[in-house]
Amino acid sequence: MNALILGALRHRPLVIALALLVSGWGIYTTLGMPIDVFPDLTAPTVTVMTEVPGMAPREVESLVTYPLETALNGASGVRRVRSASAVGLSVVWVEFDWGFPRYTARQVVSERVDMVAGELPAQADTPVMAPASSIMGEIQFLGLVSETADPINLRGAAETVVRRRLLAVPGVSQVSVLGGGDKQYQVVLDPERLRLSNLGVGDVAAALEAANRNVSAGFSLESSTEYVVQGFGRVESLTDLEEVVVAHRDGAPLRVVDLGEVRLGQGPVRGLGAVNGKRAVILGVQKQPEANTLELQKRLDVVYQDLVRDLPEGMTLNSDLFRQSDFIASAVRNVEHALRDGALLVVLVMVLFLANVRASVITLAAIPLSILLAVLGLRAFGATINTMTLGGIAIAVGALVDDAVIDVENVVRRLRENGARPVAERRPVLAVVYGATLEIRNSITYATFIIMLVFVPLFFLSGVEG
Repeated sequence: MNALILGALRHRPLVIALALLVSGWGIYTTLGMPIDVFPDLTAPTVTVMTEVPGMAPREVESLVTYPLETALNGASGVRRVRSASAVGLSVVWVEFDWGFPRYTARQVVSERVDMVAGELPAQADTPVMAPASSIMGEIQFLGLVSETADPINLRGAAETVVRRRLLAVPGVSQVSVLGGGDKQYQVVLDPERLRLSNLGVGDVAAALEAANRNVSAGFSLESSTEYVVQGFGRVESLTDLEEVVVAHRDGAPLRVVDLGEVRLGQGPVRGLGAVNGKRAVILGVQKQPEANTLELQKRLDVVYQDLVRDLPEGMTLNSDLFRQSDFIASAVRNVEHALRDGALLVVLVMVLFLANVRASVITLAAIPLSILLAVLGLRAFGATINTMTLGGIAIAVGALVDDAVIDVENVVRRLRENGARPVAERRPVLAVVYGATLEIRNSITYATFIIMLVFVPLFFLSGVEG
């Protein structure tokens, strides 16, 4: 420690240059740091969803959810498995240990799900993993409103125009749509016609499924050229559905239109959306865990300007329903004000206490330098600038200038005493500074270590607290 102090006094230009270099590096790092309200409080979690059309919750639980839970329990890094079973849907949440790599967790879940997929009921769809998102990942709500468009067209524009465009933005993990009408091509069968034709609903469903597909028929070789042969059978209109042949009776085809009515309709409503009392489609935008909320919001705002031009006539996009970036800016601004007020109070107390402008300036240099060094430390550990880290810095302002105040005050006092001596007895200034620093260095060092020891237990907390 003595050699460090003596070296700093002998190489003052080098010390100043290093301080300026660290300050510049710290400022550059601060400007590029992710900013959020809180640190990411989400343990690595993977959500597995399985649709089982028409199955009751009890059967979903026993035939789908339980086998998935059994396969996922005990996997590498898994600490808890939770589930929920509803009509035709199984949802399993797999939580991993804190610090477990997120994408490794998804790989572990994928391997375990593949092991049990063959044991699920035949009517169960393939289990899928939900996009990776954070517990605080819902960064914005949008409202698609129209005075003239019907609910079906409004939801169609939300899903095909707005949602797909937003999913293409880097950093967006998921866009959920609520409200409007779910567009359906509906076949309303006449029971009496089915009875007279000796057909069932399953026969019509099978015919519709078989007819709505393109079929490859290999290729045709002509001279030295190969021509791909393909049959196009995809349904493109209501008329195509009406003309699907279900069966033959007395040599004549029996079409869907002969058994009922084909129409364009709206599916069962499972939720409504409104903006300021008007029917609307609400879109929730979720970010990826590592995405910077403020930077992502800037990219989204640019996309919204393009979307306004691409929307069908009469539709408007309201992007101000909820913006997490506004909350972040407000929360961080409040903590910044507390940090600023605390620093100003420290300045005022030091000027009054030291009664020396030069000494006050030297002491105050510890505040920005220490804060910038703290930011570099946060960056090295992968932390973000948020209300917790800024609050910690605000609390620490008083502690981090304490050493400088005590040291500089003792140096000023010794320099005054040295200046009051006869010229012949005065010691060199650097020698006085060195001696004054050594007098209190041990006390300051011990006091600083005591403060550090008080906070050390916090770093051994686990879970959300840690």
